[in-house]
Amino acid sequence: MDIKTLTERVIGGHLVTREEALFLYDQPLVDLGRYANAIREHFCGDQFDICTIINGKSGLCSEDCRFCAQSSHYNTGAKVYSLLSEEEILADAKKNDEQGVLRYSIVTAGKKLSNDEVDSMCQIIRRIKKECDISVCVSFGLLDEEQFRKVKKAGADRVHNNLEASKRFFPYVCSSHTFADKLEAIRAAQAAGLDVCSGGIMGLGETVKDRIDMALSLREIGIKSIPINMLNPILGTPMEKYDKLTSDEMQRIVSVYRFILPDAFIRLAGGRGLIGDKGKSCFQSGANAAISGHMLTTAGITVETDKRLLEEMGYRIYR
Repeated sequence: MDIKTLTERVIGGHLVTREEALFLYDQPLVDLGRYANAIREHFCGDQFDICTIINGKSGLCSEDCRFCAQSSHYNTGAKVYSLLSEEEILADAKKNDEQGVLRYSIVTAGKKLSNDEVDSMCQIIRRIKKECDISVCVSFGLLDEEQFRKVKKAGADRVHNNLEASKRFFPYVCSSHTFADKLEAIRAAQAAGLDVCSGGIMGLGETVKDRIDMALSLREIGIKSIPINMLNPILGTPMEKYDKLTSDEMQRIVSVYRFILPDAFIRLAGGRGLIGDKGKSCFQSGANAAISGHMLTTAGITVETDKRLLEEMGYRIYR
């Protein structure tokens, strides 16, 4: 087995196995990134997908995800508020539309929105679709198929629901819901006719095998938008003293994910601001999407800054 031959096989339609992915993970980073980028160019061309998010409901989450500033189980000082008003979200959506952003995602804290909250959000989505030329994504927790159908009818076309980690490692990340609960919600969204965006967080203490297994799970359930977050240790959470991953490690993860998920949008997400080059090396190694602007509880990189960098790199921002 060699990396050049494996690249050619992937371009020809081969699906990388777990054993091959482990082999790739140990290859020299320069070669790994170069071949991953060749795969990206073949399957995705120069298209780059930028999305932005708004924290539509913050804090007091019942879940105990050990990385999260918004969990009610930890004292992090994160902002706490109920659903933002229709006018607040609409104004923010219009601002992002004017900046040429492809997709606008409304994210809410909590295990899932209530039926009344879903109805309120559907009204907001209808306003956005009427008054903006922007795609709408929602992250409303573990909704059921009927609730997802309401969201789709209102005009959303994508649901975000991270697996967060591999099936094996997930119980070390969260105990208040399960990996199976995540899969059930994702399949309910797909059954409702919605596209799904799903990925995870790197640096939670997982092994290389866990990282690869999560990618294989994402491939198995047909996910084509893959956010890769890097843990930003938040004071007050159980992971506050965890070491941050290096830029090289993130580049290696992105490259291997490109081999496993050759035609996906691999999206740098939370924690990107911690990378010295703000993600440039990853964008040269298979990543072709990003969450721009502010994250949920931490600062991000502005849309203007991202657009300048991507244009310099020869990407065409997808709209």
